[in-house]
Amino acid sequence: MKQWEYVIDAPLSGHRIDYALAQAGAFSRNVLQRLIIQDRVYLDGRQAKKKDRVSEGQTALVFFDEPKATEALPEDIPLDIVYEDSDLVVVNKPRGLVVHPSPGHESGTLVNALLSHCAGSLSGIGGITRPGIVHRLDKDTSGLIVCAKNDFAHVALSAALKARSVSRIYECIARGRPKQDVFTISEPIGRHPENRKKQAVTGNGRDAVTNIEVLAAYPGYSHLRCSLETGRTHQIRVHLAHIGHPVAGDPLYCGGKDTLSLGGQCLHARELGFAHPRTGQGMRFVTELPDYFVRALEWLTAN
Repeated sequence: MKQWEYVIDAPLSGHRIDYALAQAGAFSRNVLQRLIIQDRVYLDGRQAKKKDRVSEGQTALVFFDEPKATEALPEDIPLDIVYEDSDLVVVNKPRGLVVHPSPGHESGTLVNALLSHCAGSLSGIGGITRPGIVHRLDKDTSGLIVCAKNDFAHVALSAALKARSVSRIYECIARGRPKQDVFTISEPIGRHPENRKKQAVTGNGRDAVTNIEVLAAYPGYSHLRCSLETGRTHQIRVHLAHIGHPVAGDPLYCGGKDTLSLGGQCLHARELGFAHPRTGQGMRFVTELPDYFVRALEWLTAN
């Protein structure tokens, strides 16, 4: 059994203990309620009750069983391989493909496909559910992703990402028309204070920088080029929503009905550049816009 300790901070003071600890981000509210019933949650050394409200400075202690990850298995899923050698593989991921197994997506992921394609030759740093995965793309974000075939490549690529020396350029269709044609959004991103599935611009978040260029404007929409300096979860989606121009079709951050009927966010990782982890040679990959994106642009042009 493992334990997790958390000192209540001021913004959570006065809330019920299950809500407060859920906002801290380690567990869902449902899981916390179950743990409280099982007498696994303590507040300042005493067993907590569901009706307890917390105060700033109190210490909560949660005892929980560490979940056992199920090892990902190879699956014969077709992949669009852009480049491959003995150290890495660059894939053009289609929209709708989950990157690695997770609750609700235990199979049918990019990892399952890579395990089959690479015959198990993937780095082990990510663990048994994320072999080879150096960075992620959201399920409904299409485009380029690089995966490591050994630990040497994984360490080098991770270090390059941390050093911000990996070039990642996306294109998207966003609602509305930004006031400037070229601008930068530099706002910290962290977990949304109320919705654990979302991220948000928040004062206690991690620094996040996105460079934006308007490629074309249409009635009610814009075609944007977005260059990442950092790689926070949902970064482009959160930053554009923050300035009032969310990615079209985004189910989490856009809201309302989209006339484009995209069935998901219109966001594509179009360009990827980095130094090869073994040779140091500069590598750059560019993909064509996928069909769903092209159809949306054609509709906007025609209307």
